[in-house]
Parts: sequence; C-alpha cells; structure tokens
Amino acid sequence: MAERSRTRTSSTATRKQKAPAMGPAAAARGAAELLQSLISHRAEGVSAVRRSEDGWCVEVEVLELARVPDTTSLLATYEVKLDEQGELLEYFRTRRYRRGSADE
Repeated sequence: MAERSRTRTSSTATRKQKAPAMGPAAAARGAAELLQSLISHRAEGVSAVRRSEDGWCVEVEVLELARVPDTTSLLATYEVKLDEQGELLEYFRTRRYRRGSADE
C-alpha cells in the first residue's frame, strides 16, 4: 500500500508576514529622525510617546530658529504619527514657543 504524503498549509504561512511591531524607544528614535530629515531642522528631543490605533504618536521638540542668547531661540512641538512598522503616516506642528518660556 502506497503511503500518501500530505502537505499542510498554515493560514499564517500563506499570508504575507508583517515585520515585527516596534516598541516605544524605536518609535521615538524613528519619529525624530524622520521629522528631522523632512523639515531640515534639528530635533532637540522627544517629549511624549503614546500608542495609537494605527501605531505610535510621538511629540518631537524641534529647534526652528537659533538665536543668541539661546533662551530666545524658537522651538516647536511636532506630532508625528507612525504605523506599527515605523512608516510615517503624518506629521504636523502643534505649538511654537521661545525656549525660555514656561508652559501655559
């Protein structure tokens, strides 16, 4: 009697595999680097990272206009939205302020 061999196909194996989702540190780094390359201003740092429905929402502080003294330089906060794999979905400026000013 001949033995039949069967090949199982897993539904996960046949589907296109997604890249693993990134964590908050990678999202913060990626958002700052992407934004800096798009707007040609230096990213000063990341002030917030939070999960969103589509991936990550990152707030990046950017030096828009350097002045002397440094406390009068103009900075801006940009909201950068990334998908699960770190691809840019959108970005926009939410606030512009002087470095020496306190939050409202």
